[in-house]
Amino acid sequence: MTLTDSRPAAPRTPCKQITIFTDGACLGNPGPGGYGAVLLYGDHRKELSGGFRLTTNNRMEIMAAIAALSALRTPCQVDLYSDSQYLVNAMMKSWVRRWRAQGWMRNKNEKAKNPDLWEKLLQLCDRHQVRFHWLRGHNGHSENERCDELANQAALALNLPPDEGYEAQQDRLFYRAPGRK
Repeated sequence: MTLTDSRPAAPRTPCKQITIFTDGACLGNPGPGGYGAVLLYGDHRKELSGGFRLTTNNRMEIMAAIAALSALRTPCQVDLYSDSQYLVNAMMKSWVRRWRAQGWMRNKNEKAKNPDLWEKLLQLCDRHQVRFHWLRGHNGHSENERCDELANQAALALNLPPDEGYEAQQDRLFYRAPGRK
């Protein structure tokens, strides 16, 4: 005999609809880098930024999305706008999921870059319903321009922490380089 609960199901709480703008910057590539994000929910606005002493622009573009999505306390519906075609195409065209399924390989011979960050971003996208949108950068869009300011200010900060994922990757390349003793 199977017992069933006759109580009505609790109504689902609708997800908050959040709009996020992100940008990454790097002073040299690689070099000191920063990211910026603006989160909008109704009349609420939150700005985030951070930086690293040695990183790449692409890593900062991904990191901006990670930082913004990590700031959300509950699952949300998100429209995320970025001027990075690398970020938007990798997510919207499922390149990242394919790379992960192939052991972080882009093809038979080429490793995917930034798997540490892509993995974090995929986990956040599993928690939230995220649609990525590309917008042309440095084109006068106020929120994109603000993210650019935040990212560049962060890259200029003193005593930036290491981007451990990037620096560990560089150490592995250095120690495996042919002809090194």
